Parts: sequence; structure tokens; C-alpha cells
Amino acid sequence: MDWGRAKNVLIYAFLLLNLVLGYQLWNDVREQQGANLGFDSLSVSTQRAMEKKNIQVLTSVPSEAPSLPKISYRYTKERTSKPVRLSVPVDSKLIFAPNDLASALRSEIPEIGSYSYDAFAGAGEDGSFTLHPLFERKWPLFNASLELFYNDQKITAYRGAPVEIQDAGGAAEVLPAQKALGTLIENYLPEGTVVKEIELGFYGQTFDSETQVAAPVWRFTVENAEEGSAYSVYYVQGISGDVISP
Repeated sequence: MDWGRAKNVLIYAFLLLNLVLGYQLWNDVREQQGANLGFDSLSVSTQRAMEKKNIQVLTSVPSEAPSLPKISYRYTKERTSKPVRLSVPVDSKLIFAPNDLASALRSEIPEIGSYSYDAFAGAGEDGSFTLHPLFERKWPLFNASLELFYNDQKITAYRGAPVEIQDAGGAAEVLPAQKALGTLIENYLPEGTVVKEIELGFYGQTFDSETQVAAPVWRFTVENAEEGSAYSVYYVQGISGDVISP
């Protein structure tokens, strides 16, 4: 028997086996990650469109579909176009610690505790952070914002006005995020799009009126390599399923 040749055959066989096992492990991990993100809840046609258009979803797909009403909102003070300087600058790191940020700014911005940080709105392009007021301290109103300006790692000024939000009635179960995402992937998102965030909140067209109305929406923040690093936003109306891309 040619032991040298047999040894080589065994080595190649083990290498091939390792490649097969490695691929199987990688495939299992990929499928598990997809399941954890909620991809298994997407329709077959949506998953096919994802593969065909090379669309990636790098965030989990929410499974909740609560009943939400329309809301009305109005500003209780006049909005200023220029930032208002803080009497005492605040450490900008507190933006990631909501309770500490609220404590530090409550004396100058009493309503700060009912706002949430938006990681994608502006993304600090002009040295600012963006926050949105919350309905029932949970769902952001994307139409309204509070900007916190920073310099040398300190929050030095703000721009925005307090918002009064009220339940306008007509509560209904919101369209599942899976269906809203499927509509975007199959009909709206271009090839190579990366979905970075999916969030439930409120959005509505603005009118020349003191009181405005907003409806539940799924907000999808996406990025496309061909358009640079800027983020784009799509709103899918939570009741009708209409798509809005401002």
C-alpha cells in the first residue's frame, strides 16, 4: 500500500469535511441571526426581494402591533429660530443617560424628561443632538423636535418649544412592522439599501394651524451606498399602509 498517497487522501478528505462543516455552521448561525432579528416573520416574496435587490436589515423587526389613536398637538410657547444659550453648560455624554440629562437640564427645559433621543435625525451634522416629545412617554412625535447644541463636549444651547400632545381618538391596531417593511422592500427601496432602524411613532402633514394632527407610523431609517453616508427616512402609515418619503 502506498501510505504516502493514502495519507494525502485522508488529509484532503478531512479538509473537505471541515469546509462542509464550516459552511453548515456559518449557514446555521446566519439563519439563527435572521430569526433573532425577526426575518422569519417576513413573507416569502419579501425575503426573495431582499435577496434579489441585495437589501440588508441590520435591526430587529418589532413584533408588537399595539392599538394607537391619532393625536393632536400644539406648541405652548412660540418657537424661536435662534438657539437659546444655557446658563450652565452640561456634559454632552449625558445625552446617552436620559435620567441624568433630565436632571441636569430640568431647571431650564422643564419638559426635557418627556423627550427621547433620536440617533439618526441629523446625527450631529451641525454639532447638535435631536430629541422628540413622547406620547404617553413611549412613542415619539417625529414632527416636533428639541435640538441640543454642543461644543467642546458640552451642551451649550437648545432650540425648540414645549409641545402639548393629546389623544384625538379613533384608536386602531397598527399595521405589523413586518407588513410595512415588506411593502418598502418590494416596492420602494432601491438595490443595495441597508435598513438601519425601525421605530413606531407619530407623524402627520403640517398645516397653517395652531393645532396639528398626527397618525401612528412606522419610521424606517435607511442608508444607500450609492447616495453616500446620508440617511433617508420612509414613513409607513400605521392604519392605511400609505408610504410617505418627505
